[in-house]
Amino acid sequence: MAFALARVHAIPKQQIAAIYPLLVNCQRRGNATGPPPPPNAPPPQTKTKFGPLADQDRIFTNLYGRHDWRLKGALKRGDWYKTKEILLKGSEWIINEIKVSGLRGRGGAGFPSGLKWSFMSKPSDGRPKYLVVNADEGEPGTCKDRDIMRHDPHKLVEGCLIAGRAMGAQAAYIYIRGEFYNEASNMQYAIAEAYQAGLIGKNACGSGYDFDVFMHRGAGAYICGEETALIESLEGKQGKPRLKPPFPADIGVFGCPTTVTNVETVAVSPSICRRGGVWFASFGRTRNSGTKLFNISGHVNNPCTVEEEMSIPLKELIERHAGGVRGGWENLLAVIPGGSSTPCIPQNVCTEAIMDFDGLVQVQTSLGTAAVIVMDKSTDIIRAIHRLCEFYKHESCGQCTPCREGLGWMNKIMGRFVTGNAQKAEIDMLWEISKQIEGHTICALADGAAWPVQGLIRHFRPVIEKRIEAAGGQKVAHRQ
Repeated sequence: MAFALARVHAIPKQQIAAIYPLLVNCQRRGNATGPPPPPNAPPPQTKTKFGPLADQDRIFTNLYGRHDWRLKGALKRGDWYKTKEILLKGSEWIINEIKVSGLRGRGGAGFPSGLKWSFMSKPSDGRPKYLVVNADEGEPGTCKDRDIMRHDPHKLVEGCLIAGRAMGAQAAYIYIRGEFYNEASNMQYAIAEAYQAGLIGKNACGSGYDFDVFMHRGAGAYICGEETALIESLEGKQGKPRLKPPFPADIGVFGCPTTVTNVETVAVSPSICRRGGVWFASFGRTRNSGTKLFNISGHVNNPCTVEEEMSIPLKELIERHAGGVRGGWENLLAVIPGGSSTPCIPQNVCTEAIMDFDGLVQVQTSLGTAAVIVMDKSTDIIRAIHRLCEFYKHESCGQCTPCREGLGWMNKIMGRFVTGNAQKAEIDMLWEISKQIEGHTICALADGAAWPVQGLIRHFRPVIEKRIEAAGGQKVAHRQ
């Protein structure tokens, strides 16, 4: 308190006189006033029900490949409509619409896209700027970007042009996963069509803006989904993450300012610019706005990829679009809600979970890529998490000691838990190892390996203990 008073007394009297009327005005209004909202700001949160999404609000209208994915079909569905007008409005207008929309990165991290894109809008120092689209979809359970590139490739090409204009980029590189043969073929065809129609390239869409789109096929390394490892691979080096800083917005691909962003994030930007950021922000809760592609796989009656409103309850999402859990909701054991790197949650938590960034953080997991993996009571949950441990151990680049050594150690302990050939004290040891791995590496691969194990211990510790006890009893009986 003494420090605060000293700071008040240090303010010059002239400044106090200037701000005193404002303070009085705030006091008269009950201290409830603040700065006025920015122009085109989304309305305050009033909705209490989220989903289902109406057909007229869907962005990805050919998600299941029922229509023509080429340029002719894309034009019929509204792609490339008034793109020239959007480009001529300039980068500040585009970035402002993305900020108003509340769009957060759809690749897993959930960073505000408008803010991320604005990092590139600095005065040019002579170096070219680049947009890199992360299409290296290697997360187990995730298959949303694959459907976009296979069935709606022109949405991504147009999104590259608009996002590139917002950043002042001269070219976009689409780094696509090497196993995606059909997707790469369709993307390359769509890029060629766009060049031939004058939509990209020199004087793109007749706007006076020159923009190229290139596609680079990776070799299938999961680590190249991390943005700096992707940049290294794009430059022809080993896909190993870089230390940050410097961040890609300062020194990225070829040493130039670069923004790396997800396929879905880029693909929704034309619709946001056409229909308005306020329209996009009207879906979902505040800070979790928009529509989202959800992958639902595992023990459900109808595995699918579906576009739905953010903040829809997890139970409603599974029952409405995936036909419910195999054997009924009571047969549900656990759900991994955001791809394999997010902690699993048990049935009682799933009943109340909300599918958005903040809602899943509240239940100690994450939205990630919104790949919902459903496991019923026939699942050996310990073996399932051990299988994920094996995956992350195999895909680690080995650059950081906690990841290189820790994942091997963690994998060995999980292997013993599967058979029960362990001691109960090792459960706490495994938890400690995961905490020493988490947050102590260059990139987030180690975090993604530690979180599934933490989710297992947090919610299914009695299952591990029971298996160890049962195996111990069998050993005693065998000795006798």
